[in-house]
Formats: sequence, structure tokens, C-alpha cells
Amino acid sequence: MRALLTGGSGFVGAAVARALLRQGWDVRALVRPSADRRNLHGLSLEVVAGDLNDPASLAPAAHACEALFHVAADYRLGARNPQDLYRTNVEGTRSVLAAARAAGVRRVVYTSSVATIGIPADGSPGDETTPVTLADMIGHYKRSKFLAEQVAREAARAGSSVVIVNPSTPVGPGDIKPTPTGQMVRDAARGRMPAYVDTGLNIVHVDDVAAGHLLALQHGRDGESYILGGEDLSLRAILTEIARIVGRRPPRVRLPARALLPVAFVAEAVARLTGGSTRITVEGVRLAHKRMFFSSAKASRELGYQARPAVQALADAVTWLRAQGLLRS
Repeated sequence: MRALLTGGSGFVGAAVARALLRQGWDVRALVRPSADRRNLHGLSLEVVAGDLNDPASLAPAAHACEALFHVAADYRLGARNPQDLYRTNVEGTRSVLAAARAAGVRRVVYTSSVATIGIPADGSPGDETTPVTLADMIGHYKRSKFLAEQVAREAARAGSSVVIVNPSTPVGPGDIKPTPTGQMVRDAARGRMPAYVDTGLNIVHVDDVAAGHLLALQHGRDGESYILGGEDLSLRAILTEIARIVGRRPPRVRLPARALLPVAFVAEAVARLTGGSTRITVEGVRLAHKRMFFSSAKASRELGYQARPAVQALADAVTWLRAQGLLRS
């Protein structure tokens, strides 16, 4: 059995690669020529060069594959050129699905995000049935993922076997880029987050997300989406747990999210002028106004999905960061 995996060198993609190899799959990882391949070192898989924005590179990659895991995405908040997000996330998904159909791939698992899931006004966890529209999407990343998920649903309605998974906030080893959440964990572990805002996240171990991908391949229903989440925690609880793991004092100062908005505008303006980057973005601050809490009950019920406690995900992330020398001052 051979599976094509897009985004195999990334945080979630590499975890999916490891899960597939453990189950005896032959894995072909589609990787951009310029990608950092450290996450693939030591893995017995085939690496092929390709790009979601180059449809011609996708057809040979999909040849003779029974399954395709489309994990690759442009995950940036506050991107300078938002059209890059739509080109990669939306049109890239369209191209991948077309290549899968042409190659006769039996089933596709498309990796979406809880960014596309609605959040109930009463503060309860969102699920796959929570009403949501494109107008509810804050920022270009969320909009692009929402539209890409519609492309996957259209393919399923047209007869392709496509299952959608919506990871919440993966944490764990291998976040080399890092993701915004991975950067937050690193900053907190180094004592560089002295304050917090009143928000919350659903934290899940990246390896549980990877296992959920394989369960979706085996048991998912075509055209259906499944939240692959873990545990709902306030940001204060997350930072307190990280502080406990590394032996630091937890942050005690609470900041209103609105107070950070002017800072984010200035930070983005400076980044544009200097050609640098910023960890605080307008999009990220606006997202912090809501608690991103979600339920994985459907995935548990239909796929047999399970997730370990969030504390284990955070501990494994810190252990990996320390081993990589990324917690030094």
C-alpha cells in the first residue's frame, strides 16, 4: 500500500508520515524543493520534489498511490500578500484533488482546520454542526481554509472519496518552523510571556492528530468532516502548565486583548518597513477575542478517535525544544 503525503516535512505532515510507516505503508512525501527536511531525516520513505502551485508536479507524485493525505498548507497570520494563501490553500487543494482523480487514488484525506468551525455565542465548544459562514472567518488564513474545505466537499459531491479532518491546536515534537502555537510554547518555556489575555485553545498532541488521519482514512464517511481535538484550556492554564514543566513562575498579569490591537498594528507596520517579521499580528489579536474550544465527540463516535491529556502534549513539546537546544537564553 502506497500513500502520497503532501506537506510531509511539516509539523503535522511528518507526524502523519511516522504514523503511516508504523502501520506498514509505503510513503511518498511531496516536498517543496526549498523545504526544511529535518523532520524526515531517518524515515524510510520516498521524497519527491513538487509544489501545490505547480500542477504538473502533482500527477507523477500521485501515480500508483492508493491513498492521498493532503496536509500541506500555507499557515501564516498577517501574511503580507494574502493572495499567496488563496493560491496555495484553495487552488492548490483543487490541483491536488484533480491529480488524485486522474491517478485513480482510492481515497483522499484532506487536512482542514478548526479555523473553519463555528464558535457558539454561549461559549460552549464548537462542533461540526455549529452554523458558520465565510463572513465569520477572521483573516485571510481562515478564509482560505474555509474556501479550500468547500473545494474538498465539492469533490466529494462529484463522486470522489474525500474525508475532511479538522485538527484543533497541535502541540508536540517536530514543530521546526515553528507554528504560532509552537512559538508560544517556546516563549513561555523561556519565560518570555510575562502576561496573558483571556482566551483559550483546544490543545491536542500532534501524534494523536496523525492517528486521527489514519482513522479517517479507514472509517470516515465521504464528504464528512471530523474535529481532531484534545482538551479545552484557557491561555492562563496553558502558560501555567508550561511554567510548571520548566520550573518557572507562571504569568500573573492579565491584559485585555483590545489593548494589544494598537501594538499589533505598529508591529506589522514596522515589519513591512524593515522587511522583518512580527510575532504579534492584527489577525492573531482579533482571534484572541474568542475562546477556541471544540468537541471531538463525532470523531470519537464514528472513527474511534482518542486524545491524550493536553499536559502530555505540552510536556513532549518542551522536551523536544530542550533537546533541540531551543530553550537556551
